Amino acid sequence: MRILLVDDNSTNLKLLTKLVGKLENCEALAFASPDAVLSALPELDFDIAIIDYQMPVYNGVELFTEIVRFEKYAQVPVIFVTADKDMTTRMAALNAGAIDFLTKPINPVEFQARVQNIVSLARARRQLADQAEWLRREVDRAVFELRQREQEIIHRLTLAAGYKDPETSRHTLRVAAYSEAIALELGLPEQFCNDIRLAAPMHDIGKVAMPDTVLLKQGRLTEAEYRQMQAHAQIGSDILARSHSSLLQLASEIAASHHERWDGQGYPNRLAGTVIPISGRVVCIADNFDALTTERPYKPAWSFERTVEHILGRAGTQFDPDCVAAFERALPKIQAIMENDRREQLEEAERTLAALSGKVA
Repeated sequence: MRILLVDDNSTNLKLLTKLVGKLENCEALAFASPDAVLSALPELDFDIAIIDYQMPVYNGVELFTEIVRFEKYAQVPVIFVTADKDMTTRMAALNAGAIDFLTKPINPVEFQARVQNIVSLARARRQLADQAEWLRREVDRAVFELRQREQEIIHRLTLAAGYKDPETSRHTLRVAAYSEAIALELGLPEQFCNDIRLAAPMHDIGKVAMPDTVLLKQGRLTEAEYRQMQAHAQIGSDILARSHSSLLQLASEIAASHHERWDGQGYPNRLAGTVIPISGRVVCIADNFDALTTERPYKPAWSFERTVEHILGRAGTQFDPDCVAAFERALPKIQAIMENDRREQLEEAERTLAALSGKVA
């Protein structure tokens, strides 16, 4: 326990230092002037302060007022030493945060009793603070582990959703990365942007309920098949709904709203404008961008430039204008994500080809 001692009288300071030395596990930090103390802040570490009230330049109250300007000292107990029994002086000290007084000339027995009580109080405070910090770390650890489990659940469900079509898995991951980039440019909180990245891969989870004849059809869907495919948004939301997990709740929201349109002509609920959750408005653009820039059975891949022009031209009709503006600001990140994914696909194809060539040889 480190005890700060401040007294401009060298005799008194030596006495205080000697008395502190008799306290168990206590160390004295002696200063002969307020200026010396202030010069040592805020690097100076102490648990209790014993300060002479009457000193030149700064009196004890003025010194302690300067000390507690630093937040780290705000809860430090302070004892004032004074020969003045005037109530005005003592009230000033109490208002400054004094927890006790020592009267000059200092009685060693009284010093031992009073300061030992304050030392015990400071130790108890430190133990409480340590326990609070331990509890905070344990809560953080539990939340982190819960988050990890939630992320694993989402990852496993995403793998299941893409089991019939490997490209679906890559599509969901690209949409997640694009969504996070747009959300960040939109100025949404960083944690929420991260959650969108984690939840967005579930946006098409409802497609697990679609028949293979529709889901894997090589060609354009008929009108009846298209209406059947539209049901995946509500089905996906229903699969994920009523979960206690905030991530799965967000994923449910995205699944239900990523095909809604700003003008109210989307599905499944024909929501319009800001009634559409912001997560759905963001993922809607990311999903459309990826769908257009990748080859599908019924169409070739569009160029990056054509796709960007298409999305910018639909601001205010299909897409939220603010989200489109954020999408435009995020284009360098989005292009980098797209190019990195294509490079990974090429490398994966080369590895597969090399493995097959090895087997043939």
